[in-house]
Amino acid sequence: MADLIQDQLLQARGDLSSQLELMWETIKTPLIVPLLKLGVVVCLAMSLMLFMERLYMGIVIVLVKLFWKKPEKRYKWEALPDSIDDIETGGSNKFPHVLIQIPMFNEREVYKVSIGAACNLSWPADRMVIQVLDDSTDPVIKDMVELECQRWASKGLNIVYQIRENRVGYKAGALKEGLKRDYVKHCEHVAIFDADFRPEPDYLRRAIPFLMHNPELALVQGRWRFVNANECLMTRMQEMSLDYHFKVEQEVGSSTHAFFGFNGTAGVWRIAAIDEAGGWKDRTTVEDMDLAVRASLRGWKFVYLGDLQVKSELPSTFKAFRFQQHRWSCGPANLFRKMVMEIVRNKNVRFWKKVYTIYSFFLVRKITAHMVTFCFYCVILPLTILIPEVEVPIWGSVYIPSIITILNSVGTPRSIHLLFYWILFENVMSLHRTKATLIGLFEAGRANEWVVTEKLGDSQKNKGNAKEKSSSIKAAMKKVRAKVLDRMNFLELIVGVFLFAIGCYDFMYGKWSYYVYFFLQSISFFIVGFGYVGTII
Repeated sequence: MADLIQDQLLQARGDLSSQLELMWETIKTPLIVPLLKLGVVVCLAMSLMLFMERLYMGIVIVLVKLFWKKPEKRYKWEALPDSIDDIETGGSNKFPHVLIQIPMFNEREVYKVSIGAACNLSWPADRMVIQVLDDSTDPVIKDMVELECQRWASKGLNIVYQIRENRVGYKAGALKEGLKRDYVKHCEHVAIFDADFRPEPDYLRRAIPFLMHNPELALVQGRWRFVNANECLMTRMQEMSLDYHFKVEQEVGSSTHAFFGFNGTAGVWRIAAIDEAGGWKDRTTVEDMDLAVRASLRGWKFVYLGDLQVKSELPSTFKAFRFQQHRWSCGPANLFRKMVMEIVRNKNVRFWKKVYTIYSFFLVRKITAHMVTFCFYCVILPLTILIPEVEVPIWGSVYIPSIITILNSVGTPRSIHLLFYWILFENVMSLHRTKATLIGLFEAGRANEWVVTEKLGDSQKNKGNAKEKSSSIKAAMKKVRAKVLDRMNFLELIVGVFLFAIGCYDFMYGKWSYYVYFFLQSISFFIVGFGYVGTII
């Protein structure tokens, strides 16, 4: 009897297996294969878009470095008086009134250095207003910031501690509210520095003359320099991505179209341009990019100064980095949704500038770059291993990605040996960025989520105080490790399991030997999925 039951179970399993296999074959040829082929074609098209964009950027940046005039030669620029005697004998009249805005939110670790850097700017005290826009919710931190402002005010600086009753509009709301104050109505320009940014004393002297002598210019953007780039492998990889953005994308946009996205900090605006563009708006989480696009559509031009560097801090914890990347990926996609037709209908700018803004600035860099990285290399390519009827040409799976990666690395030559880790890390982050991009495009639930990036202070400066630095890092890491479930990222774990299974299948049955990539990439997804990025890299 037992043998009979066992035979029946085996027969039932065989029948079920046969039925499943038959169902798979029935839907595979007419449905799955055509859909996967379509996915391959779409991803190859997006890869070519990204490749042509990177190639164009590479060619233009070489031409800019070899043949273009520097900004000081392309635009009129005259040095301001640098002698104290000249200033005291009436030379200060040559200095326009400048407003310095420092938006803050619970910035316990960095408020002193940012306020100190702003107060040490080389500019006549009677021609500068420093406005600390504190939206902090911690009363202890608010008191600390206010006392710091009073300390500098006692030294003769025109510094104002400004608070609001609520955080409506977040950073955009604070900046907008600051410009409404009567005591800044006489200011012609506004320099904006986030709480972890520390401009050099000559920052205004180098930037303001561009606005003084070129009435068509609305914005002078400086470059970020990262004081904690060497803190860990994660900050090194962030530096690689951001250096390409500044050294290539911003430089090319400034040199060819006099347009690029304002980075939200380390820049000086002409206040008249802000007013003409409609002021600060909080409809997206990228209020800086929103203002830049609107000002550009009004005909204003921007200039980027690569040698005007401002010290800043990279996110040191993975949690802070994820929140930042969500905002930076979701915001531009949401802004594109809201402004694309406005750009198309605009009659104030040239046709090619509109093409550059819609296609290159938004479509390729802010949307396609994220989506093709995840969809192609973490979904479509693995699926072709299961369905050998669909093949990806070697130029699409190996050659083009390799060239794009090499072109991306030109911004940070010192980290070229980290390209392998950078590729794996960027592929993992592409899932998070793709999700954020889709949220922005469809204006889903988290489209307007704003989480201030946590700062731990200047790691280079604190090296001499090891205990203080160690305690701040440990406190941050404890927050990250507080709860196991809070630390885990389930989407990354699911993709990791999927890629590991594909790697096993390819190892046993595949013909392209992609399993090496799949295994390494799955390990990267597992590291992020289990929340161990902060401890491993």
